[in-house]
Amino acid sequence: MQAGPAPAAGAARRRTAVGLALMAVPVVFFAVFFAYPVAAIVGRGLKAGGAWQFGRIGEVLSEPGILHVLWFTTWQACASTGLTLLIALPGAYVFARFDFPGKQLLRAVATVPFVLPTVVAGTAFLALLGRGGLLDQLWGVRLDTTVWAILLAHVFFNYAVVVRTVGGLWAQLDPRQEEAARVLGASRFAAWRRVTLPALTPAVAAAALMVFLFTFTSFGVVQILGGPGFSTLEVEIYRETAELLDLPTAAVLTLVQFAAVGAILALHAWTVRRRESALSLVDPALTSRRPAGAGQWTLVGGVLAVIGVLILLPLGVLVARSLDGPGGYGFAFYRALQSQGAGGGTFLVPPVDAIWNSVRYAVVATGIALVIGGLAAAALTRRAGRLVRGFDALLMLPLGVSAVTVGFGFLITLDRPPLDLRSSWILVPLAQALVGVPFVVRTMLPVLRAVDGRLREAAAVLGASPLRAWREVDLPLVRRALLVAAGFAFAVSLGEFGATVFIARPDNPTLPVAVARLLGRAGELNYGQAMALSTILMLVCAVSLLVLERIRTDRSGEF
Repeated sequence: MQAGPAPAAGAARRRTAVGLALMAVPVVFFAVFFAYPVAAIVGRGLKAGGAWQFGRIGEVLSEPGILHVLWFTTWQACASTGLTLLIALPGAYVFARFDFPGKQLLRAVATVPFVLPTVVAGTAFLALLGRGGLLDQLWGVRLDTTVWAILLAHVFFNYAVVVRTVGGLWAQLDPRQEEAARVLGASRFAAWRRVTLPALTPAVAAAALMVFLFTFTSFGVVQILGGPGFSTLEVEIYRETAELLDLPTAAVLTLVQFAAVGAILALHAWTVRRRESALSLVDPALTSRRPAGAGQWTLVGGVLAVIGVLILLPLGVLVARSLDGPGGYGFAFYRALQSQGAGGGTFLVPPVDAIWNSVRYAVVATGIALVIGGLAAAALTRRAGRLVRGFDALLMLPLGVSAVTVGFGFLITLDRPPLDLRSSWILVPLAQALVGVPFVVRTMLPVLRAVDGRLREAAAVLGASPLRAWREVDLPLVRRALLVAAGFAFAVSLGEFGATVFIARPDNPTLPVAVARLLGRAGELNYGQAMALSTILMLVCAVSLLVLERIRTDRSGEF
């Protein structure tokens, strides 16, 4: 009777040891390629003569120009979040509760902007709202360099976050609870407000926080559409670092953004825990139905119209502008991509080489992200106490911490043995993998947690090593999630811009960097080539997403 606790304690120690062992590689990777570069930038900015100059923080934050940047960053993030919720919540309801022809295809189309690089999103709206754009041609109206262009582009980019996150949960809520309230005399609105809305609140809060995070750290959209009059923290960090070489100011702004992102992620973790623990869910197949009345078809039609205007129209205009050459519609701009001199000296190689560079970098970055993210997700399924839970939160930081800071940090830290990588091509995939790892973890973790631990224990009893148990038990069950994670990692790596703009060499530009450089030069040919490269990048991302939509089993609504 005394032998029971000892085996249990031994099993707990083994689980802890395995969890810590799995964490080792991801911890080293994040320490070397994330924490070290960011800390180096902050140290160079706030250290003088070997002493920390913390007074610089107050000086920077009291400058009127910086206060304006902080105010605009927060204001536009709040406005973008509110506008996104207002426009996307009806779409979440339609995709959750109604079944109609082409639903899966439309859901994939609605998700395309989320995996598009922000440079492409900005370019698409520039083709729609900017000089010579559709609005300019039809009514002489230009919205580029206005806050409305930024807000609309953010809604375009984050529409799928709300549809997937809120719609995924909405599809699993038992509609009989709201129907019971109606039977007891409540009006349709009262039943929705008292029954459905409280159940959806954690999902709405989680979606709002994620949209706020993405818009708070917005870079490519604001840089392309905002003009000199608008600057977010991320854009200002880039300006202070790359243009003014003011590292103290950049370091302070990095710390401010780091603190803000940490608070947002903490709130997000809290809302996710509430959603996971407080609800009883049903199979989404039991809740969706065909629209019956004219009012329901009107709602479905309205959502489809929003998707058409908000998502398809900018992308369609982008394609049209890429084909509208000097001699009429054709592939003149695409053919010009093959010429090294066509970019007016912008590149040392033909712009078309950026396609191959991006694909090659993204494939390598995807492999790195799968290894690091897979090990991290496996570690998070082990019960190893608060250390592992804290590690879970840290994995999300690369999504919010300034990619500009990381990229510049790579240049000043990875330039001496044993990590002299500044002239190596691997530097770009390493930076891209940092962004891909959180997507791999978030995709694989729910599936890994659903694997019955007794299967692993049975394999261990039969003599299987932890590696063989993973290969024989976990891998067959998570293969689909692994493919989805690879697709997302590939898409986000393909479109990474903030860090890559610092470290991509002139003879090996990536697609987003090439687009930004072409847009930064005057001339119809440069503009047309930027539209052509953006269209190619959009098509690659869209194909990746459509493949994901076919192989994934979307039950949770999570990305």
